Amino acid sequence: MRPTPHKAFAVSALAVAALAAALLPGAPASAAGTTADACTASQLITNGGFESGTSPWTQSSSSVITSRSGQSAHGGTSFAWLDGTGGTHTDTLSQSVTIPSGCSATLTFWMHIDTTETTSSTAYDKLTAKIGSTTLATYSNLNKATGYVQKSFDVSAFAGQTVNLAFTGTEDSSLQTSFVLDDIALDTSGGTTPPADSTRTPAAPSYTVSLSSNTAGTVWTGHESATFTNASATPLTEVYLRLWDNYHGTCSAPPITVANVTGGTAGALSVACTALQIALPTPLAQGQTATIGFDLGITVPSGADRFGHDGAFNMIGNALPVLAVKDGSGWHLDPYTNNGESFYSLAADFKVTLDHPTTLLVPATGTSVETPGTSGRTVTTATASKVRDFAWAAGPFTRISGTSTAGTPINIYSVSGISSSSAQSMLTTAKTAVDAHAGRFGAYPYGELDAVIDNNFWFGGMEYPGFVLDLVSTTALTHEIGHQWFYGIVGDDEYNSPWLDEAFTDYATDLALGSTGTNCWNSVSWASSAENITNSMAYWDAHSSRYSTVVYGYGKCALHDLRRTLGDTVMAKLLKDYATSHWYGVSTTAEFKAAAQAATTTDLTSFWTTHRIIG
Repeated sequence: MRPTPHKAFAVSALAVAALAAALLPGAPASAAGTTADACTASQLITNGGFESGTSPWTQSSSSVITSRSGQSAHGGTSFAWLDGTGGTHTDTLSQSVTIPSGCSATLTFWMHIDTTETTSSTAYDKLTAKIGSTTLATYSNLNKATGYVQKSFDVSAFAGQTVNLAFTGTEDSSLQTSFVLDDIALDTSGGTTPPADSTRTPAAPSYTVSLSSNTAGTVWTGHESATFTNASATPLTEVYLRLWDNYHGTCSAPPITVANVTGGTAGALSVACTALQIALPTPLAQGQTATIGFDLGITVPSGADRFGHDGAFNMIGNALPVLAVKDGSGWHLDPYTNNGESFYSLAADFKVTLDHPTTLLVPATGTSVETPGTSGRTVTTATASKVRDFAWAAGPFTRISGTSTAGTPINIYSVSGISSSSAQSMLTTAKTAVDAHAGRFGAYPYGELDAVIDNNFWFGGMEYPGFVLDLVSTTALTHEIGHQWFYGIVGDDEYNSPWLDEAFTDYATDLALGSTGTNCWNSVSWASSAENITNSMAYWDAHSSRYSTVVYGYGKCALHDLRRTLGDTVMAKLLKDYATSHWYGVSTTAEFKAAAQAATTTDLTSFWTTHRIIG
């Protein structure tokens, strides 16, 4: 979101904490008085750059660790080259490592994949990365890329264990794929015992929705189902639905209603009626899949909001219930914030069928197909893959369309009062912005891009995958389109780490508009010793007048300073590699700092301290 300057809220930190304690079911007690094993920060992999021979690695053949021609190292001269024979073949590489108790641990490695396979749909040749008996990831010929890409995994769950880190590459009978690894590291930090299970779950959600609207598009009723898999080693006994837009009503008259739940038992609403517990009939073990279903009602309130109607024009963001995330910190049931975003969800597939009057145009997340419905009605079916949310609008919009130079279809939907010249200007901006961001961070993956333009939006602009709300503003629209990468593709916990989407998007906006941020850090003036770029929305809701200044302004200036520290070329490669390695995943501050440090020989410790990037 790009907030307007007049937006301010005065919510005390004490009030936020009290609200959370009152509304969060089973909230953990404070850990202030607990003790934990001490952890000495260290790097546990020996010879991770393969520059000291082969020890202590175990390799399937003497040619895996090599410096021979045909591939190149990420750093130094040696690397590990698995497969690449063009025939049926298996290579392995492994090292035993002991992760001390009381440590947080992050595994990183650089990988390059090239292949002569021509398919864009079949994984013929594969590389699997495992720690102990846990598969961290599987890559294939479909993941080929120019140059090295860094991969990062939180392996804190293995603290206190000796485990085998292993890579296994397999090729089929024809057409080579080379999996090249270098600069493998396993870094420990922290002085507290890590969570028992840091895996994010429920994983791979898939939502199927069918809704029908009234004549005005202000009321929608129908059914939603959600299918998901438990990725965690801990069985799931429950899930939570986030009913975010109940913030815009009351618990006695909620805008979002869920009824007739199947596949589980509905509990009580909590977190100001924005969270609904669904108890599963039996514990869901790791790797098992389940489906819940429910009848859904949506009533759009009045107001030019991200969920609201501006006269005849309905904006319907965050209205579909989505699954909350459980990770090493437990269930994320943070309160809604109107100052920014609270949203934290995993990449999911959506198929949404919207039955509405033909007089209403319905832009939506994903790629839409319109078919005739009953008399005077149209059925818009929108499908979207690997998106974190789904939003749509409904109204008698004026639509103009075009295609960016790189081939992205773009639709501009304008409310009444937006001139045709303004709409054309926004279409031109959208074409330029989507290509500029794609060139820096990776190709836009969501098919078409819809932008709804309304100068009455109090909040400036708001992002959803493939769908944005905005004013007539070149800067704001470039920013919201930038969010397709930072929050959309590279996800984050927006409540606890808002800088990871807002600062990165404002930095991307500067680059797209030709601004270098020269001397912008010189204007930084901290309000208190507690103020950090990386503070959570709980802090910013209590200090709302500083939110935009610090998270957007200081955040992007810090990234400009990092670019000047690393150099333009290194910074550009860092961000593109980072986006690639977190594509459809979740970013954390610690992972970005580790990736930045890995990109330079300069010690960045003082940089993070000076710029108040903590975590």
